[in-house]
Amino acid sequence: MMSQGTVNPEMTLEAQGITGLGAVYYNFTEAQLIEAALQAKEGRLLPGGALLATTGKHTGRSPKDKFVVRTPSVEPHIWWENNAAMEPAAFDRLHADMLAHMEGGEYYVQDLFGGADPTHRLDVRVVTELAWHGLFIRHLLRRPARDELPGFLPDYTIINCPTFKADTAKHGCRSDTVIAMNFDKKLILIGGTEYAGENKKSVFTLLNYLLPEHGVMPMHCSANHAPGNPIDTAIFFGLSGTGKTTLSADPSRVLLGDDEHGWSERGTFNFEGGCYAKTISLNPEAEPEIYATTSKFGTVIENMITDQDGKLDFEDDSLTANMRCAYPLEYIGNASDTALGGHPKNIIMLTCDAFGVLPPIARMTPAQAMYHFLSGFTSKVAGTERGVTEPEPTFSTCFGAPFMPRRPEEYGKLLQAKIATHGATCWLVNTGWTGGAYGTGSRMPIKATRALLSAALDGSLAESTFRKDPYFGFEVPVTVEGIDAKLLDPRATWSDKEAYDAQASKLVEMFADNFEQYVPHIDDDVRAAAIG
Repeated sequence: MMSQGTVNPEMTLEAQGITGLGAVYYNFTEAQLIEAALQAKEGRLLPGGALLATTGKHTGRSPKDKFVVRTPSVEPHIWWENNAAMEPAAFDRLHADMLAHMEGGEYYVQDLFGGADPTHRLDVRVVTELAWHGLFIRHLLRRPARDELPGFLPDYTIINCPTFKADTAKHGCRSDTVIAMNFDKKLILIGGTEYAGENKKSVFTLLNYLLPEHGVMPMHCSANHAPGNPIDTAIFFGLSGTGKTTLSADPSRVLLGDDEHGWSERGTFNFEGGCYAKTISLNPEAEPEIYATTSKFGTVIENMITDQDGKLDFEDDSLTANMRCAYPLEYIGNASDTALGGHPKNIIMLTCDAFGVLPPIARMTPAQAMYHFLSGFTSKVAGTERGVTEPEPTFSTCFGAPFMPRRPEEYGKLLQAKIATHGATCWLVNTGWTGGAYGTGSRMPIKATRALLSAALDGSLAESTFRKDPYFGFEVPVTVEGIDAKLLDPRATWSDKEAYDAQASKLVEMFADNFEQYVPHIDDDVRAAAIG
């Protein structure tokens, strides 16, 4: 086995029992990984140095192909209704067959950290068949200093082999695509998909399982803080496509990260070292910081179309609406050097309401916030998952059910306790539709959303007059300087008021039906805040 790069000599792949590979490249730099990707014809270099790659038939995550190995140590702690089980023997067969498939091949190893807080971080080794996957995960996790690598000891290892096809009968899975997590063996196997996002979300799932035992709240959220004041931290919960990346990349605030964070006894910390932003209709005026990253050296561009000169077309979604770019945090000029913040002062829950019923912003009590956190109402947007071609109303508990190994109430009670201990103002923000449902109304103006968020974060919105929403019970501002008052009242934006009432009643019923599953597990105050 030929090897290159810097690695702990006691922790090579051979020392981990992975033998017979043709070559292993340890901890290659960005330039080395780009060179390797180009030599292997995995992608092409764009003007400015970004690497353009495509992901084949898998242009989004494959949540139905994700499994947790059912072992006695994890059995009582896993939310099995939400996590498909794989038997240990099936995993062992999968592992053996994948290693046999890898023999003679070239692989890229990145030794990285999951978490900016040294006390709670996870040391992760990611073994990838594709060089550009190595570049992707090098951006998305946190990079050790070069002098830390000779002593690096991975807590968990991920092996990603897109050319390996699983056998449904032999390996106990659903298709030839598989993401299998074995907490006992501290090993994750990914096969049959080139979609790079599976790498980062596997680490997120790990942290969602491990951190609650240490009193740390893992969160599917973006985060930022006021300049020079980490104590004034805001977090933005939301599923993909609701605006986490866009709204947190506010040039007037310091960015902690765009997708995954923890809330520890010391405050907020980013799990990642980069961002993974959707690029469809990316606008240099509305989102200049993110737009600028698409022409920087080393940025990974996924599933985008260019003209003959290599210029990206941000409107051409012929490959997928889920086209993206992955880049290191330092490519955002106002990003935090430490990725550490204080205890959240404001908690924003983002929802993309395809019904066009919810207001652009509403203030919630802590109990209402727990209700909406457990409900996780939004709309799946096109391309984020395979088969989603237009917005679909959905409830995804904790704003991230696909990544939650534990029961949702465990996360909810942990968040509730932290809000009670440290205090925070909670807001619900709708980045979805107004003036009608999807297909009739229009998308919420991003300028209005930004203005309302700025008012919430600087404290001025709290001084507004609020009304109680008759359907959902939260408080909605009546007037906000610079915002059309009509926009603040969703019913007023509909030409057919009776149609609005019918849609609102329908959504209330959906909330109530969905929440029935949590009623036996929640406190009385959250139960009292329930809608419907």
